[in-house]
Amino acid sequence: MKLSLIVTMLLATAQLQAAAADNQINCQAKDQGTIDKLICSDPELLEQDQQLAEVYQQALAKAVNEKPPMLKTEQRGWVKGKAECWKQDDKRACAAELYTLRIAELQARYELVPMSKRLLLSCGNNPANEISVRYYPTTTPATLIADYGDQVSLMYQQADQTYVGRNEKLSEQNEVFTVQWGYEAPLQSCIAK
Repeated sequence: MKLSLIVTMLLATAQLQAAAADNQINCQAKDQGTIDKLICSDPELLEQDQQLAEVYQQALAKAVNEKPPMLKTEQRGWVKGKAECWKQDDKRACAAELYTLRIAELQARYELVPMSKRLLLSCGNNPANEISVRYYPTTTPATLIADYGDQVSLMYQQADQTYVGRNEKLSEQNEVFTVQWGYEAPLQSCIAK
């Protein structure tokens, strides 16, 4: 009985270590790509890689019951996207930005940092047209997650204090929110309920 418990514990530990190793660069590997070589030679990028590995493990623990399981698939896509930095003129800046944004995304999406406030926005004088917004100011950069109907957008704070997602934008001035939801979609005026 004790032997089977020990074997089970060793297997679980090995699986966690393998998951961590899959998401951290192995600087000893001989078949490194261009970007991995750059990261291994740059202490700041290597530190970001370590931080992402830690944040990813925290997110993985929270995503255990995720249906469908998206985190591992998204992470593999992110790793492939990072490898594409070799095409950029400033490869280091590309990798650093990708690390920064991915860490902030995981911290907000999996609530690894505290949410500062939640708002419900009513848009266009239509009670059925509402957007739920959660703010995460301690991510770097600050982020928010907005839910609109059955769509969710992670947005990053910009220098002008607006938040921008893939095809979404949210700004606030004098307690009036301006929201653009979708590529070239019309602007909506919203107020907090």
